[in-house]
Amino acid sequence: MIYETPELTAIDEDVLGQVADLRSDLRYYLSSPRRWYGGIRQAVFARAVQGSNTIEGYTASVDDTAAIIADEKPHSANEETRLAIAGYRDALTFVLQLASASVSIDVSLLKSLHFMMLKHDISKNPGQWRPGAVSVQDGDGSAVYEAPDRQLVEPLVGEMLEQMAEGGAAPMIRAAMGHLNLTLIHPFSDGNGRMARCLQTLLLTSEGERSPLFSSIEEYLGRNVSAYYGVLEEVAAGSWSPQRSARPWIEFCLTAHYRQAMSLKRRIQETEALWDACAQIASRHRLPERAVGALCDAARGRRLWRSFYVKIVKSSADEDLSEYQASRDLTSMTSAGLLATKGEKRGRQYAASPELRDVWAGIRKTRPPQVAQDPYARARSRMD
Repeated sequence: MIYETPELTAIDEDVLGQVADLRSDLRYYLSSPRRWYGGIRQAVFARAVQGSNTIEGYTASVDDTAAIIADEKPHSANEETRLAIAGYRDALTFVLQLASASVSIDVSLLKSLHFMMLKHDISKNPGQWRPGAVSVQDGDGSAVYEAPDRQLVEPLVGEMLEQMAEGGAAPMIRAAMGHLNLTLIHPFSDGNGRMARCLQTLLLTSEGERSPLFSSIEEYLGRNVSAYYGVLEEVAAGSWSPQRSARPWIEFCLTAHYRQAMSLKRRIQETEALWDACAQIASRHRLPERAVGALCDAARGRRLWRSFYVKIVKSSADEDLSEYQASRDLTSMTSAGLLATKGEKRGRQYAASPELRDVWAGIRKTRPPQVAQDPYARARSRMD
């Protein structure tokens, strides 16, 4: 027996509708090619990878995460964190590649994703079920959750996969239940949380979500770790207890989808405004149009260097640059007073000048005060 999908209430259905409306708005921005799409896709991917790994204690800045994703050397992340982020990058990239294919989620796929994530540490049995009992401990070493017995792992995972494949429930609900059950079955020696979050994105991908990366809630979970752990503890109550209701978890996940979509909508609008401003700056200084994506990144505080600039241009402008062209572009941006240099030769890095930073600061000033939106409160008020 696994955790069962709770019957949805009229309020749950209203919240699903609110999320669908927001997704419709996002699809308007993402449906046709836009110049800034590559840049924001990179940023969303980096924040998703960062969020999921932060929960597990692998802390890195968005800049360092983006560098690792691009196979560049991070500024401050240690080697263990670099390997963990690179492994999760590989798994999530594979999941997103499946968006255009008909996907059957089975044991083999789960184990393959786990291997991608944990292949850097063979002691954690990458790609294999845990060999014995396992418990989750808090910072003081006290057990806060006891996973089901080892002999139950295979049948419980099988039930979970059957539940996920069943029709009827909305994809967001089935994905949430897959996340919950995999987390609490805890079938692996390590990496169960990352696998569960990746599985949630995988199911949305397999359901034909047109922009699955923009449907992930991994960034939100990484920013709300205490609430995330709190609801898991509320549902599990310290041990494998599938007779308990999963309703608190469903409400938490739908709220997360709503708030993540709200954040993405705001971020896309700000990215569009920043791109237009940087395009005008590039034109005024007679810089090549391919430099606009890098100017946007620098304006938001990202450091640049030559090899990284080449990859930014490829993702934002789909243009291949030689090292000579990259050096010339960066020199031109520096001469225009838009970038400042630090270091020499191969170690040289570039950061935004005050003029460029002020562009982003001006856009951020127009941002309305951040309020924690509660879609359930909105739904209840509409039904009163």
